[in-house]
Amino acid sequence: MAQPAEPAARLTNLQKRILSAAVLLPVTIAAILLGPPWFDILVAVFAAAMAWEWTSVVATVRNPGETKPVPAPSTRGWGLLAAISVATAVLAVWRAPFGSWWHGSAWVLILAGLVVVAIVSLTVDRQRAGWFIAGIPYVTVPPVALILLRHDSAGLATIIWIVALVVAADTGGYLVGRTVGGPKLAPRISPNKTWSGLGGAVAGAALVGLLTAFILNHTNVLVLTLISAVLGLLEQGGDLVESAFKRHFGVKDTSQIIPGHGGVLDRVDGLLAVAVAVLVISLLAGGSVLAW
Repeated sequence: MAQPAEPAARLTNLQKRILSAAVLLPVTIAAILLGPPWFDILVAVFAAAMAWEWTSVVATVRNPGETKPVPAPSTRGWGLLAAISVATAVLAVWRAPFGSWWHGSAWVLILAGLVVVAIVSLTVDRQRAGWFIAGIPYVTVPPVALILLRHDSAGLATIIWIVALVVAADTGGYLVGRTVGGPKLAPRISPNKTWSGLGGAVAGAALVGLLTAFILNHTNVLVLTLISAVLGLLEQGGDLVESAFKRHFGVKDTSQIIPGHGGVLDRVDGLLAVAVAVLVISLLAGGSVLAW
């Protein structure tokens, strides 16, 4: 008698992470190097995914402290509107030069999306309207910032610097935090984060700034190193903000859209904060930080 076939072995979480990285990393690197329109399209796709994750969590997950039932699944449908508004706003700056008046259309579209989402959420689910409204700037402004920065004359170097800085901050924070340990940074929000890990993140970001300054023959090495260190601090702050969001709704990941890694928001939380900060600095200074 033939033996029943054994069920196929499932991939481990590590295997899933490796496979996901093997697909996403080459695509992301290629988009960064190629620039517009490929970078714009990739950012738009990620922005739409972030909007879907945010609205999905807010609309379907019940916070243990709430007394009212979770909204009916049908109320999630308008979350697609938020995703579309994000993608539209991002694409509004497609091929727009850094600082051009044309990129103002993106902010107009974001504002329009904010108004529409506010009206709908206050009508459908007043209890969580604040979360729906807050999600619009959270998932729209950073993608627009990334596109505007990439369109600058020093855009490629700026994006590479930002991504390297975020990776170094995450890695430095993890390694130092696990090795040194010590007092917790924000135990109620992220139990695993420590003050030593925060120091490691800042140091890792500062190191990237220092190396970038030398590679680009930057005229003011100290300034770029200090700015990078501050951005490393903001990167950790962005991570804590997203952790607070997930803890409020009692979820580990914002979605499972990236096998082994969770959601898009889980992977880019620190990048969102850094991108906005770099854009603000660049606009106030009249040009890219790397061109000073």
